[in-house]
Amino acid sequence: MYQLDVKSAFLNGVLQEEVYVEQPDGFIVQGEEDKVYKLHKALYGLKQAPRAWYGEIDSYLVQCGFKRSTSEATLYVKGRRTSDLVIVSIYVDDIVYTGNSQELMQDFKTNMMQRYKMIDLGFLHHFLGIGIIQSEDYIFIHQKKYASTLLKRFGLQDCKPVGIPLVPADKLKRDDESGASNEAEYRKLVGSLLYLTATRPDIMYAACLLARFMHSPTNKHYGTAKRVLRYVQGTLDFGLEYKKGEGSVLVGFCDSDWSGSEDDMKSTSGYAFTFGSGVFSWAYVKQQCVALSTAEAEYVSASEATAQATWLRFVLEDFGEMETVATPLNCDNTSAIAITMNPIFHQKTKHINRRYHYIKEALQQGVINLIYCPTKEQVADIFTKALAREQFSYLRELLGVKSVHNLKGSVNVQNGKLI
Repeated sequence: MYQLDVKSAFLNGVLQEEVYVEQPDGFIVQGEEDKVYKLHKALYGLKQAPRAWYGEIDSYLVQCGFKRSTSEATLYVKGRRTSDLVIVSIYVDDIVYTGNSQELMQDFKTNMMQRYKMIDLGFLHHFLGIGIIQSEDYIFIHQKKYASTLLKRFGLQDCKPVGIPLVPADKLKRDDESGASNEAEYRKLVGSLLYLTATRPDIMYAACLLARFMHSPTNKHYGTAKRVLRYVQGTLDFGLEYKKGEGSVLVGFCDSDWSGSEDDMKSTSGYAFTFGSGVFSWAYVKQQCVALSTAEAEYVSASEATAQATWLRFVLEDFGEMETVATPLNCDNTSAIAITMNPIFHQKTKHINRRYHYIKEALQQGVINLIYCPTKEQVADIFTKALAREQFSYLRELLGVKSVHNLKGSVNVQNGKLI
């Protein structure tokens, strides 16, 4: 993967609307101080600037023969076949590209640098606070630098680490009579933890659970958030590994707790998807309805995972990786599987919101295949509840989260190069 950085990206955007600005200091025309300038191109600080820039880069890439993904608006693919392909992803003024055709990639870089003022950053090492280590055997993404900065910001750089982020028996609720905490500091801490989940799905449940108490947090909530930081202290070198040469098959896992929320008795859904090795898509979602049984909570979770699986199949098709078989969706509840496959359960499910029955249609159309998975092997279990250390460590490994020191060869994390 390679990276380009656009200089003054927003200044390239051509405005479609009429926008006028006051004459800036140093460019005021004597005798016509009451007049204004009409803008033809965007300026930084203009609310239309981001959209104008996207419209500019989008039209140019389409002109160059790229096809924009209908499922992901910032993803572009060019190539006639999977063996002759270049893939481009845009995030504001940062452009990441990869492919299996050196000729197409070189043509893309040359054309872009001729069209816009750009900095060629070469091999992708750092992107949006995420470190990337690339080798012939794997790609490893981490946020070690960000996590270290986070610990220093909250004065825990020398704290004693713990083995798991949450204590399984410790339930959090809105009013625990432990006294009010500093709301501003709590929000900063939890917000920082949420960004850390970009490469650390093992703290996803803890961070999202704490985010429920952003308003009027208690001392217990703040203490629990600090415990998560102590876990991060002991796992600074951890990240996600994606191995080369693994089977290119989309596999999903879905799970839920039942009435996990102590305040409103709503359940929590969790799902994760892998494509060969390491999870690349995961989520923690509090269900909108109160489930009347474990089977219902699992059924709702499986339906939400099915919607994600459908979208991922569309994106993979844009890559040229069309899934020709149904996506395996692992569920550890046999009753939920029976509800999906057998309409005889209608009397027990007629109160469930109709949008969750989308999973039945997806199953009939061969989009997903809901299969049983033992609870011990249920990867998504780590997104729905606090687990004991042994099970937590086991599922963390199944996610693909591991220390950089467990990779093949020794790695210098600071610059992303192998030693």
